[in-house]
Amino acid sequence: MKRRSMTAIACALMALAATPAGAQKVSAVKQRAVSGVEARAKLAQEINDSIFSFGELGFQEVETSRYVTEILEKNGFAIERNVAGLPTGWVARWSHGEGGPVIALGSDIDGIPKASQKPGIPYHSPLVEGAPGHGEGHNSGQAVNVVAALAVKEIMERDDIKGSLVLWPGVAEELLGGKAYMVRDGVFEGVDAVLFTHVSDNLGTAWGQPTGTGLVSVEYSFHGDTAHSAGAPWRGRSALDAVELMNMGWNMRREHLRPEQRSHYVITDGGDQPNVVPSIASVWYYIREQSFAGIAKNFEIANTIAEAAAKMTDTTVTRRIIGAAAPRHFNRPMAEAAYANIRAVGLPNWTADEQAFAKAVQRNINAEKVEGLDTELDTLAAPVADPKSGGSDDIGDISWTIPTITIGYPANIPNLPGHNWVNAVAMATPIAHKGVVAGAKVVAMTTIDLLTRPSLLRDARDYFDKVQTKDQKYAPVLASTDKPAVELNTEIMARFRPQMREFYYDPSRYATYLEQLGIKFPILDNPPR
Repeated sequence: MKRRSMTAIACALMALAATPAGAQKVSAVKQRAVSGVEARAKLAQEINDSIFSFGELGFQEVETSRYVTEILEKNGFAIERNVAGLPTGWVARWSHGEGGPVIALGSDIDGIPKASQKPGIPYHSPLVEGAPGHGEGHNSGQAVNVVAALAVKEIMERDDIKGSLVLWPGVAEELLGGKAYMVRDGVFEGVDAVLFTHVSDNLGTAWGQPTGTGLVSVEYSFHGDTAHSAGAPWRGRSALDAVELMNMGWNMRREHLRPEQRSHYVITDGGDQPNVVPSIASVWYYIREQSFAGIAKNFEIANTIAEAAAKMTDTTVTRRIIGAAAPRHFNRPMAEAAYANIRAVGLPNWTADEQAFAKAVQRNINAEKVEGLDTELDTLAAPVADPKSGGSDDIGDISWTIPTITIGYPANIPNLPGHNWVNAVAMATPIAHKGVVAGAKVVAMTTIDLLTRPSLLRDARDYFDKVQTKDQKYAPVLASTDKPAVELNTEIMARFRPQMREFYYDPSRYATYLEQLGIKFPILDNPPR
């Protein structure tokens, strides 16, 4: 595996370091952090490939959580399981000495429905037809964090650096179903800073409010009475009619909402069979906006429309909060520190085979640009005055509680659609392996910064208190009575897991998952006709 040399990284670190002796010492420590990550590159690959092979959906990340916590436990971390009412939630803690900063490293672990895909095949080729898979790339983040944490732990012990490392998973992120519950239940109390990692096609970070939204995820259930649909329909009260009327009302109202809003729904229960008037029907909404006030306003509009639909059909309606995500806001001093490390690490040196594979994937899906893998770093720019609308991530709830940044690492191919089988194609190939190692270096170096530079933590808290939360405060959606929807995806995983288990990666027998599957990288074929 070809990587940026230690000599090049050392030179970059020296150039970025300030002149005082203390800064030079930190630079030397960060060089050892880079070496510690490189020494664990094989472990990073095994974690990445193993979690890819599990392919678990939100709330059902049983194998993933067991696997990662076993690794951390063997390395001296104390594990708390079933946190915040999440059966696959956990927190791993390790401390050296008394006091010192508490730095938390997090990343998501869930997959995408119907995204099963053989890695290294540049066209659609499921491992198990119809099964879930890592069509977002969430298999890679724990590899980044675990390897970075172990490299930093080794340095803390050797150099007697006081502090604590806390690792945790983003459970059911695709359902926005985990982090807000963890915040509500105090999982992050006492944490000084959070480094969150997420798969990307470049190595970067950001500060301020990025493009995207926050949201409330809510299911409305209508209740009526059954009757024979042909024999006595007048005796029935159709819950499905209420669902359809609510959807019609919401769709009419869209014209009068801000263009930046996003909302979408699926009917989760439409009745049993046509000749029985449905007595129960449900619809599940994601209601997104860019501010706490905007989310609250649109949520109330949806509630009003639901009540109106119930009145029109002589039914009743109940609602259940399934998940929530605050609009994100990331910490400037922490982002600037991380970006200095990003510049020192740089993008991986992609081989001709890796570039050819990336272009083959882009061509096969008719991507707008067929340019292969990125070779220039993203810049760290000031946030735009008017961020665009878009997706959500419940890291937002943590970012309004503790100084937080997200570090993206180059483990995937640019110009892919997202939430799709094609986003899984590269995620257990040399592209992902290199990207994970690059990300782990940045996370390890930035963790060292946070542990050894008290001024950085002070500046981060100052930004959080005086800039981020000056005009807008955290307004959580969840009530104390709301509970995670841990039953979701149970039936899907029960149906597919026996077949998926046949494809679990066995690192004791195979160097890589590609080797286990008999896939020789790179395959550059066109889709079969």
